[in-house]
Amino acid sequence: MIVDIISDTPAGTFFAVIGISLGFNDPVTAQYVGFVLHVITGMAAGNVFGQISLFWSKVAPYNSKKGLVSGMIVGIMLWIVLFVPLTTFGIQPRLDSFASSAPNQYIYNIADDFQGLYPIIIVGSLGFHLIYGALAGFISGRMAEIGIFVRVRNNATLKV
Repeated sequence: MIVDIISDTPAGTFFAVIGISLGFNDPVTAQYVGFVLHVITGMAAGNVFGQISLFWSKVAPYNSKKGLVSGMIVGIMLWIVLFVPLTTFGIQPRLDSFASSAPNQYIYNIADDFQGLYPIIIVGSLGFHLIYGALAGFISGRMAEIGIFVRVRNNATLKV
């Protein structure tokens, strides 16, 4: 990941930071926990967007252009609602506390490597949320354009 390159840490350290901030002190466990939580969060967010777009047609990605815009809006909203508060009030304070007293050397090294990177991570993550949202929205809109979401009922074809 790019965060790992910027922080000059081994691959997977970004995910380990998530696990460490939740109290997992083992390096491998922390990485897996962080990765799984990151994936689950993304799936849940995509599911929520999909459910909302089913019932609120103004945000539904009916074509690739509308999907691109809707996806970027969702990406920004996720960044504002989830990423910034969790990073600001959960992860960063925990890393700061580990800079003075960490449970082991591995966690101390990670806390030290991430010192001063908060602004870079916040701004960089906005870019990644925009890119992810744009791609997810574009793909959803394109799938709607080509008729992937078609329901057949009583010999009649209904576009969903």
